[in-house]
Amino acid sequence: MERINRTFVTEFLLLGLSGYPRLEIIFFVLILVMYLVILFGNSVLIIASIFDSHLHTPMYFFLSNLSFLDICYTTTSIPSTLVSFLSKKKTISFTGCATQMFLGFAMGSTECLLLGMMAFDRYVAICNPLRYPIIMNKTVYVLMASGSWLSGGINSVVQTALAMQLPFCGNNVINHFSCEILAVLKLACADISLNVITMVVSNMAFLVLPLLVIFFSYLFILYTILRMNSAKGRRKAFSTCSAHLTVVIIFYGTIFFMYAKPKSKDPLDKLQATDKLISMFYGVVTPMLNPIIYSLRNKDVKAAVRNLLNPKPSPQ
Repeated sequence: MERINRTFVTEFLLLGLSGYPRLEIIFFVLILVMYLVILFGNSVLIIASIFDSHLHTPMYFFLSNLSFLDICYTTTSIPSTLVSFLSKKKTISFTGCATQMFLGFAMGSTECLLLGMMAFDRYVAICNPLRYPIIMNKTVYVLMASGSWLSGGINSVVQTALAMQLPFCGNNVINHFSCEILAVLKLACADISLNVITMVVSNMAFLVLPLLVIFFSYLFILYTILRMNSAKGRRKAFSTCSAHLTVVIIFYGTIFFMYAKPKSKDPLDKLQATDKLISMFYGVVTPMLNPIIYSLRNKDVKAAVRNLLNPKPSPQ
């Protein structure tokens, strides 16, 4: 009797903004525009980092990974959300929901680790500049990025498998835009204590630990910058970190609001409007801002993007 799982639930209904039809049209236009900006901005960064030799460094390798990840993350949910805005049938199959949950959670977990890796890279570059080429050689930073992707995928497999094997007993209304794991867990008609425990462990490993790496990296970076005699050197050192630090603040600010605060276990409890807006901010606005922030705050990226968009004719 414990396996009363998918017999009763073959698809889920995503509420989103179904109670506000006028808002759906407005948000459809806004999200579509932002999604196109995400695709264009992050694609330009990836192409620039590949073809511009000045960007063949660990920092821009991580940045291109981050841009690719943002494209993948948004593509897992935004197209289906846009379709649901225009369709009266706002359903997603059980398999589709599991796939969306897996990809979204994997991308989020990987991004946390990548931001930690990027902070460590900046720490080595500023605090140990002479040893930087040795410590952050190509083998090391490729393994660091690969480890981030692999760890994020494994974490998502565990979380998704535990969530989707729960019995839902016919309750299939997800009060969200997508198959977000916390919204799905609210529908379960069984004990979710194991899911809660694994989520706590996951938060410690993929939220808290990278954040500690970022915090201590920037603590040492700040200490090193303040000890520099040259004001020009201090400005240059800080400019190489400012874009990453801005992205970290936006990313962790929204994700901690979503996952670190207590959640009601009542499946009938309405998701607060602020939660939906924060979720949208995390899922759409943050990936859109990343390439803009790096383009505006980094001279090398700006130069590479200009050369890519306006290539100079080769001398005859």
